[in-house]
Amino acid sequence: MSNSPNLSHGRHTLAIPGPSVMPDRVLQAMHRPAPNIYTGELIDLSYSLIPDLKAVARTQGHVAMYIGNGHAAWEASLANVLEAGDKVLVPGAAQFSLGWAETARKRGLVAEQMDFGRRAPIDPQAVEDALRADNSHEIKAVLVVQTDTASSALSDLPAIRAAMDAAGHPALLIVDSIACLGCDDMQMDAWGVDIMVTGCQKGLMVPPGMCFVFFNDKAAAARQKMERVSGYWDWHPRANPERYYEMSCGTAPTHHLYGLRVALDMIVHEEGVENVLARHATLARAIWAACEVWGQGGPLELNMTDPATRSHAVTSLRIGAPHGTDLRNWLTSQAGVTLGIGLGMSTEDDPMSDGFFRIGHMGHVNTHMVMGTLGSIDVALKALDIPHGDGALSAAALVCAGQ
Repeated sequence: MSNSPNLSHGRHTLAIPGPSVMPDRVLQAMHRPAPNIYTGELIDLSYSLIPDLKAVARTQGHVAMYIGNGHAAWEASLANVLEAGDKVLVPGAAQFSLGWAETARKRGLVAEQMDFGRRAPIDPQAVEDALRADNSHEIKAVLVVQTDTASSALSDLPAIRAAMDAAGHPALLIVDSIACLGCDDMQMDAWGVDIMVTGCQKGLMVPPGMCFVFFNDKAAAARQKMERVSGYWDWHPRANPERYYEMSCGTAPTHHLYGLRVALDMIVHEEGVENVLARHATLARAIWAACEVWGQGGPLELNMTDPATRSHAVTSLRIGAPHGTDLRNWLTSQAGVTLGIGLGMSTEDDPMSDGFFRIGHMGHVNTHMVMGTLGSIDVALKALDIPHGDGALSAAALVCAGQ
């Protein structure tokens, strides 16, 4: 391959698990002069977002919009319902469960973690057992990451809610859907989720900069019992503004709002939420099919072995050091494809996570984008002489063809 030309020139493909590929229409909507923030179209546009955000989350509850990333959403969710000294249960041991627990501790909360490893989903029975043991109801909330972006583990939210109900425990169920809203199914009301947080830069297809906290009446009642909530994080004026500026606690994220309006038009009113979810499910299965074939003749394996525990937004893969980093570097420099790093997957033998990589398949993705990424990975495996099974692209194509 040393005498081969560099084939990376052309439109680069970003196949990382967020920020996701942004539709041209979203970018075009944002490419405009600054609007009037006191009156006019921006105000009407901002209020028009609320019902469509709720449609994606499947909720009749409330939503507060913030300028910030997913970490800001974590902070906001905790600030509105939990006081320093309160205890929270955080099941899960992958990167983002650990991060949310650390955020809770920095707010003065007591975070009790449950370790299921980085290759297994949350065990609802273990959650039920932990809550049954909490006879004095010291645990005020259960913090669950729906899709961990690092491990690609998908939590069974209905089963976790059922476990909480079986334990007869009053704790709030707070869910992080930052990686997967609009990709993996979320039925907030039907599943009994009290608070759900997400960001704009993944399934919602907008550049990073906004996050959202959805909450039901039970969570709103918990907010009313709080002695103090900081002015910026307080969700009440944001979800129930008397004046427009309260929706953002000051200047609105003007251009993000224009982009989000177009993204929600595409998701809710054009393709439809159910079809968006079905598209993500099919494309995810195509990726898994290819990876399973590659793994039959080499070291590649899906981090989550059971398809029922895998996200439709991101796929985390093990290939052994140094193949993961070599593969990613080759694809970026020689094929114009960027894959996700092995985030939070380090081990004693592989401290830099060189044996891992991730494929992001969230938001504005279709057959040719996914098949192009898979085809490029197939080229890289051959160029780097990494052992792998043959026929991966045919397997993926059959899934996309509905066979």
